[in-house]
Amino acid sequence: MPSVVVLTTVAENLADPKFRLDLPTLNATRTQGEPERVFQHGASTFRVHVGDAGANPPAVLLPFDELFEIRAATALQLWRALHDRNPGPNPAALSQQRRNRLILALRALDARLEKASYCQIAEALFHLDRMSASEWATHELRDQTIRLARLGLKLMNGGYRDLLLHPYRRRPWKRSAPGGDLTTL
Repeated sequence: MPSVVVLTTVAENLADPKFRLDLPTLNATRTQGEPERVFQHGASTFRVHVGDAGANPPAVLLPFDELFEIRAATALQLWRALHDRNPGPNPAALSQQRRNRLILALRALDARLEKASYCQIAEALFHLDRMSASEWATHELRDQTIRLARLGLKLMNGGYRDLLLHPYRRRPWKRSAPGGDLTTL
C-alpha cells in the first residue's frame, strides 16, 4: 500500500550523525515477529514497515513508481509527526461530499439488486413524491440516479479498491521524457 512508510537502513557515509533521528521515538504498536508498526500522533495514524536489517540509521525507501507522489507525501507527514510538528491533513481522506455520494451509490445498488426501478430509487433517495412516467423521463434527478446505481455496481465489482488510492489516480507511466529516454538516466 502506498500509505505505508517503508523504513530501511541508510549507508553510514550518507547519514550525518548530528541529524540522526532515533527510532525509539516511534512509540508504536507492533505484532510480535511482524515488521509492521502502527504509529499514532494526535489524530494521525501512520503505518510503518521496518525492513529486515532494521532501520538504524533510518532511511525511507521510496519506489520510483506511479505511486511515488503519495509515498513521498506520507513519508513527509511521518517526518513532521516525529519532529512534533503538525503532520497536516490526511490527503487520502474522503471529503464529506464524496462520502455522501458513496452512501447514496450503495443505497441505490441495494435497491437495484432488489429489482427497484430507477424512479423508485430516486423517490427513496431524494424524498420525491410519486411521479408519472412522463415526468420521470425529463426529471433532473433521473440521470443522477442512474449514475449512482452504476457507481454502486462498479464498487461492488471491485471498484471499492480504488478508494485505497484516493485521491491519487493511476496515470499511464510515460516511458520517455522530453529530450531523452528514461532508461538512459
